[in-house]
Amino acid sequence: MSLNRSAPSSAGGSGNTPLARRVRLARRWLPRAAIATAVLLATAGCQSNAFTRMGMPAPITKQAKVVVTMWQGSWIAAWAVGIVVWGAIIAAVIFFRKRSDRVPHQVRYNLPIEILYTVVPFIMIGVLFFFTARDENYIDALPAHPDVVVNVTGFQWSWEFQYPQYKVPKSEYGEVTELGQMWNGDIPGNENQLPVLEVPIGETVRFNLTSTDVIHAFWIVPFDFKRDVIPDHPNHFEVTPTAAYTGIGHCTELCGLYHSRMLFRVKVVPAAQFKEWIAAQQAQQTAAGGVQ
Repeated sequence: MSLNRSAPSSAGGSGNTPLARRVRLARRWLPRAAIATAVLLATAGCQSNAFTRMGMPAPITKQAKVVVTMWQGSWIAAWAVGIVVWGAIIAAVIFFRKRSDRVPHQVRYNLPIEILYTVVPFIMIGVLFFFTARDENYIDALPAHPDVVVNVTGFQWSWEFQYPQYKVPKSEYGEVTELGQMWNGDIPGNENQLPVLEVPIGETVRFNLTSTDVIHAFWIVPFDFKRDVIPDHPNHFEVTPTAAYTGIGHCTELCGLYHSRMLFRVKVVPAAQFKEWIAAQQAQQTAAGGVQ
């Protein structure tokens, strides 16, 4: 006697299988999660704060704003990759976890997938490289005629600032020069006797950097930028300040015993105030026969 085994009933269709339900659930919620994340990021980006800048200081120059934008773009790319990877891992854990001893469908030698995870990283690297090179060229650009030039000399363990466009007749240097004392390590200590660097808002300022002894590094925090100060190897950079600022500048290259005390005062002021300060320094240094 033969047995006639009929196929399992498909009542309700294959669309009601557990796998199909899990797939539908994933398709329903993953796009919603992606949209919610995008809305959250867009809303957070409406105002600049420490969170949206990802820890970077508030920029006060045009060049610093480019640096912060590049930093934010890199984080957005990283978050996008992370969301895709985490989403795929979580989806696999929740919707495709092991429920029986049946061997899952194998996808070895899946050429489209292999091409995807090989090509996409190259595209991402290429995009990041393009924006990095573009922004680096802008930050390093040196226009022919800056509004203000400052010659910066680093030495153990202080700074000298000279303004070659503003002359001081019959003085040792022949131009406005700012010197000061090394910080004494107290708070506030002799902060008022530190060298002063004053620059105007809205004008291009070129810094020419050199050292008389060892390698130093010139850093003003909200410039979001620093550059080495090297003996016998002048370095240069330009900024255009966009906001007022008063603070402390630093050497960020370990340069000896009192490296941490190699500080200077920074003042970014309106152009009219800068011109008044320069005129006052010219008058004082002319009367004194040199730097104060």
